[in-house]
Amino acid sequence: MASTARTQAAADKRRLILDAAVKVFARQGFHACRVSDVADEAGVAYGLVYHYFSSKDEILDTVFLERWELLLKLIAEVDSGDAPARDKLRSIASFIIDSYDNDPDVMKVIIVEVTRAANSFGRTHLPKIREAYQLIADVVAKAQERGELRADVTPDFAALAFYGAIEQVLTGWIFALLPQSPEYMEAAKEQIVDTICDGLDVIGLRAT
Repeated sequence: MASTARTQAAADKRRLILDAAVKVFARQGFHACRVSDVADEAGVAYGLVYHYFSSKDEILDTVFLERWELLLKLIAEVDSGDAPARDKLRSIASFIIDSYDNDPDVMKVIIVEVTRAANSFGRTHLPKIREAYQLIADVVAKAQERGELRADVTPDFAALAFYGAIEQVLTGWIFALLPQSPEYMEAAKEQIVDTICDGLDVIGLRAT
């Protein structure tokens, strides 16, 4: 019983440090902050941070991998069903946008400090990032085989365009370039899917 309590206390302390780190990374930027800033935000001793994490880099890695694994699991679950491709893509877009709505600091850190950090963390986690792209590409490829989506756009390109559109919208919210009302966020889920699946041409009036 005492062992279980100690294990839970350790898990709670580790989570406290991770949550504090997210706030500091989002507010100050990963490279501008120090481990002591994370400790101060968490209200713990400086050395305790190093008890749970070997470095500031490991903290950021953990924040990213925890959230990214949830995304990978969601995409795989969505694609295991029989819903049309549009519904699957809408579910994926909804999950990511809702994740931002529920915890904008985490999503800001993931986008600014990891997925767009091409020369550092983005490159370190490129295989894991590509795994998400591939899962989305699989959704597209299966839909193309069923005749739901046009076949002249490669699944890999469609996946990059789809995720890229979502990330750009999140970036618009991060930098306050887009409205952040609940209505706008709900509309964004539909508009991203419609834009990727339909393009911007008026239906029936595509240029020849």
